[in-house]
Amino acid sequence: MKRSSAVEMVAVPGIPLVRKDDDLVALIGEGLARGGIAPRGGDVFVLTQKIVSKAEGRMVDLATVEPSTEAIELARNVQKDPRLVELILSESVRVVRARPGVLIVEHRLGLVMANAGIDQSNVASADEPQRALLLPVDPDASAAILRRRLSQRFGVPVAVIVSDSFGRAWRRGTCGVAIGAAGLPSLMDLRGSPDLFGRELQVSITGHADEIAAAASLVMGQGAEGQPVVVVRGLTWCGPDNAASELVRPAEEDMFR
Repeated sequence: MKRSSAVEMVAVPGIPLVRKDDDLVALIGEGLARGGIAPRGGDVFVLTQKIVSKAEGRMVDLATVEPSTEAIELARNVQKDPRLVELILSESVRVVRARPGVLIVEHRLGLVMANAGIDQSNVASADEPQRALLLPVDPDASAAILRRRLSQRFGVPVAVIVSDSFGRAWRRGTCGVAIGAAGLPSLMDLRGSPDLFGRELQVSITGHADEIAAAASLVMGQGAEGQPVVVVRGLTWCGPDNAASELVRPAEEDMFR
């Protein structure tokens, strides 16, 4: 497989604070025009989970949440708002680890993550009601819709990744990962391919979409940068498209659960 010799990453300028039912494709189109950026075939649009969730109306006012007895008890142990814990439990299939300040769960999408991916940063201003933002209902489906509409709007085939920031059990610090993807192989199986010396690869499987999401997060930032959409250009790949859900390790292969 021929590898890319250079990759360009450009933030789409001027994306405003996204609200429920906003048209992300229209906002991206306006930003591209503002920045003089013409999409090309093979471009990968990486969007933060946050703006996708906001547009899809996944915001919850904590004042409307009634915590259960289970949530109240768990919240006491992890020292979190019981209403937030109730939302975490409602988005999860089981609690993996719980200790003061930390609540790791298995999300209904299969993702093992802190707080079920529910976020309160960059969600509401200090003078607004306390709110929490849930992950999209189906990030792969969201990516597929965005890919189809972006490709139609610009007349070239593009790929889309919905990214989020994950901690890792064996490493410190968060890193960008793909929770939704369309138009590219999220997981690339290189087994059977030769290495530099012709030796057949035995176990090499690449998290292609995660690598792109991590690279894009260098441009997006993690705080107040306000650059939630990045165009990644110059990549080449081969292999069939597959969704970001393929990146989730099956339970029977997971030695850390």
